[in-house]
Amino acid sequence: MNYRGYKELKCYIEARLLRVYIFSLTQKFPASEKYLLTGQIIDSSRSITRNMAEGYGRNTYSDTRNFFIIARGSVTQTMEHLTTAFDEKYITEDELHLGEQKCELVFKLTNGYISYLENLKVLGTGSKQKPNSQSPIPNF
Repeated sequence: MNYRGYKELKCYIEARLLRVYIFSLTQKFPASEKYLLTGQIIDSSRSITRNMAEGYGRNTYSDTRNFFIIARGSVTQTMEHLTTAFDEKYITEDELHLGEQKCELVFKLTNGYISYLENLKVLGTGSKQKPNSQSPIPNF
């Protein structure tokens, strides 16, 4: 199967790298955080790519856009969890800054893809057409 679809989106590629980075950070969190911060930050980082994948598979621009907006919210949630991990002294300042940079990149790329979807809709392709069936993959 040669289908790649959402996996070719720059925002998805960077979100995946962020998710892997977050998981690596959690390996040094204390066991007492397993069902608290560890679970929350892993889930929020997974939510980014999960919502991008689901949104990409939706049939309308509106549906796709909404899932990417949810993914963007998960990025900011992940940033807050990074701040908490730093405040609790589970990660270093350098790890926090790198995580924030990764989050900001994903946030900006996701905004770009949301704008791309909004522009396609404005150009008259309509909200009933599947946005990803014949559309070229943008660099977001």
